[in-house]
Amino acid sequence: MQEKQAVPLWDHIAELSRRVRVWVTAFIIATTFFLMAPGDTSFLANPLGLYRPFISDVLQAIRTRILPPNVQLIAGSFTAPIMLYFVASAVFGFIVTVPVLAYEVYKFVNPALTHSERRSASPFVLGFSMLFLAGTLFGFFVMTPLVVWSSLYFFGFTGAISLIRIDDFYNLVFFTTVASGLAFTLPVFLVLLVKFNIVSTKLFTKNRLYLYIAVYVLTGVVTPDGNPVSDILLFTPIILLMEGALLVARRYDKQQPAESQRLGVDFLKCAFCNGPIDAGGVFCGRCGRSRL
Repeated sequence: MQEKQAVPLWDHIAELSRRVRVWVTAFIIATTFFLMAPGDTSFLANPLGLYRPFISDVLQAIRTRILPPNVQLIAGSFTAPIMLYFVASAVFGFIVTVPVLAYEVYKFVNPALTHSERRSASPFVLGFSMLFLAGTLFGFFVMTPLVVWSSLYFFGFTGAISLIRIDDFYNLVFFTTVASGLAFTLPVFLVLLVKFNIVSTKLFTKNRLYLYIAVYVLTGVVTPDGNPVSDILLFTPIILLMEGALLVARRYDKQQPAESQRLGVDFLKCAFCNGPIDAGGVFCGRCGRSRL
């Protein structure tokens, strides 16, 4: 085993800065691709001329799938379509670089990574990326149509004309989709908290009601229409994923006592959360309370 050494604060800041730059570089490259990529091969006939960008085809596909034909989009301002072009490219650039962000964050926060860090980081990066992808698909194909439909439902009650600003519509789609993807990644962080011995699964099981309330509040933020049906629709899969994460995290709860015995370290048990405390220590590593 390699002996861990204390690292100065500025070294941590420099390491964080380097890893952030890696993701920012990937994000800029991906965003530029969506900005510049052509929608078809017709540009080859005149590479220096104007061509239809790929992102415009994506926006048109979103509009066709989600918005009813009787609803019209208006620019609202002279620069709104231009801003939408850049915002949409940045959103898709962020989505495709989420695995890079997850990998860089994991390498920074995990002090135990050594020569096998790539193998150790794979479960977290894969799990985070797959859950984020599942969440974005759920947000786009399930949540966004429901939010749009529930909002348009009241147009007839108020006599409003079905004219919507183009930036309002697409910002609603982008926010709901990305926020749903991020909400689906919560179970990954729950497992990491237990794996790093910050909290135990008992803390979540004893406070399951408060956990459910917090998740429901989060779903209310993700679904801007305020419809309780939308909240429950997003709340249900997240809770199922959280319960599955607790089952996975219990494996790390069982491994930690065995690991302490293998290393020959004597641990005391915290009187508050039953977590391990070093014989010469005072504060619990899980709940932070003092044993004195």
